[in-house]
Amino acid sequence: MLIDPGNRKEMTRYLQIAQVGSEMVAPAGIGAVLDYNLGWAPWGVIVGAVAGLVVGLAHLVVLSNRANSQEPPSGKSDAP
Repeated sequence: MLIDPGNRKEMTRYLQIAQVGSEMVAPAGIGAVLDYNLGWAPWGVIVGAVAGLVVGLAHLVVLSNRANSQEPPSGKSDAP
């Protein structure tokens, strides 16, 4: 096997973070294309950038919450 399971999880995490980056850039790119073709400048890029920021940050929050819920307990217990 070329990739061990621990490394596979790490690679998955990196790919998810890269996906967040593309989610932030793609709407602005689509807005730029709409601006060019429809003459909306600069509103397509502005709306796309804001939408990309909102979607990207929401995805980062989801990934962060998922990572926090999968972490093992710190070893401290509430029991005496």
